Amino acid sequence: RQPAMAPIVPGKRACELNPEERAIKRGKIVKEPVKIDPEAQVIIQFHDPEGNAFGDQLDVPFGTSKEELATLINKLLENPETNPYSFHIGDHEVKNNLAEAFALLSKKERSSEAVLKVTYYPLAVFRIRSVTRCTSSMEGHSEAVLCVSFSPDSMMLASGSGDTTVRLWDLSTELPHRECKGHKHHVLCTAWSPCGSRLATAGMDKVALLWNPKDGKLMATLRGHTHPVTAVTWQPLHAAMEGQLPRVATASKDKSIRVWDAASGLRLTTLSGHSAPVMQIRWSGECAETGGLLYSGGRDRAVKVWNPASGVFVRELKGHAHWVNTLALNTDATMRTGGHDHTGKLFATLEEQRQAAIVRYQECIKKCGAERMLSGSDDLTIFLWRPSEAKQPICRLTGHQKIVNHCAFSPDGRYISSASFDKSIRLWDGRTGKYICALRGHVADVYMAVWSADSRMLCTASKDSTVKVWDVYARKLHEDLPGHADEVYALDWSADGARVASGSKDRLVKIWRH
Repeated sequence: RQPAMAPIVPGKRACELNPEERAIKRGKIVKEPVKIDPEAQVIIQFHDPEGNAFGDQLDVPFGTSKEELATLINKLLENPETNPYSFHIGDHEVKNNLAEAFALLSKKERSSEAVLKVTYYPLAVFRIRSVTRCTSSMEGHSEAVLCVSFSPDSMMLASGSGDTTVRLWDLSTELPHRECKGHKHHVLCTAWSPCGSRLATAGMDKVALLWNPKDGKLMATLRGHTHPVTAVTWQPLHAAMEGQLPRVATASKDKSIRVWDAASGLRLTTLSGHSAPVMQIRWSGECAETGGLLYSGGRDRAVKVWNPASGVFVRELKGHAHWVNTLALNTDATMRTGGHDHTGKLFATLEEQRQAAIVRYQECIKKCGAERMLSGSDDLTIFLWRPSEAKQPICRLTGHQKIVNHCAFSPDGRYISSASFDKSIRLWDGRTGKYICALRGHVADVYMAVWSADSRMLCTASKDSTVKVWDVYARKLHEDLPGHADEVYALDWSADGARVASGSKDRLVKIWRH
């Protein structure tokens, strides 16, 4: 078992390099680029993101471009429309043609006799433009803004603050819509129901409140916890009962999780089993016929799996050596928006929206392969799990030098991002957990990282008072967005990709657009 403090070093360690490789690394020998004849033929075999071979082997020239590969795979998959794809040979992306990527392989991997494995990854059919400027600095809160979240249809924004209020903002005008007063202490979390008809908020006053976002009226007060409520999550819309609002779950420092009926505000189940405060919960979309599964992580270093319908404890996932700070599912982006997507489609009934959510979830699982979960901890590590199936993790992700505060999957499930107090953001492979790169640029703790809907960009918030946008494919900084006067605690990117919202210790909510 690798010690928690040991950094991960991509590639070979210095002691594993031969003298020639060591000289190349030190810059004493300039490595000659390998020249591949673009006219030469090579036999390729397409593989899907899970590693399964697809279609027949094809004899193609090395000069085959990325666009030609896309045409081939679209034909093989019999897609009715031409969809975009990215292609990888080993760890190298095909940016122009096969020859360039083949030349980057090591000498062992570079054989024109062997069948060349080309892995294809589906890309989003739409492209989100990077946010570049602040269009609104929305005043109103009298204390630090601790949480911000966009509604599933991207038409409204909710912000919670240390001043005990929740504010709703109309994004068509970027002006205040409603001020919701009801909490008596700091508001720590805001969560929209996937249908968008309710907003759940919770915090230090030991209660969770359900609001109607249209008129800002209080619909229900969820009382029962004896310590601050640390997290709120909604049942995925596709797992909800026909014609009914999704249920809502709350986690607390009183070591319990409670499941509530969102329409009546009545408590349905109490899940007790943690021996320390519960800090994070996630509601899974798997086992939808029984209402889904609930995952919880806390300061007892364990992640627990529950059946919220029956209240039965399913299994415990052990491995962390310190507090669990963050949980994330590769289906989060799809489940939080229900039937809504980047097209802005409107629904007449809740059932119509539920059917759209079922289709979207099935498409997401088809693209991601299976539902996976991340857990990030104070022990500097992240674990990748298949929590509905096994107690053992898929892998352990090490490399951060300080605590991991936040981790998330890209909406297509291809990448994992992790934000740490070591001032860096790291990218990992969403299926295998393999380390890809570190994004450096912040000069203080990184609190949060959120993905664009097309999985091409990542936005981060930091103690250094800046928001930064990163280009994931180029693996470098795309936009630096200064503007806040103090630490940026909260961040969210709308499902339609048009806006990023940030909340700061300077009491402002800022909207960033292209």
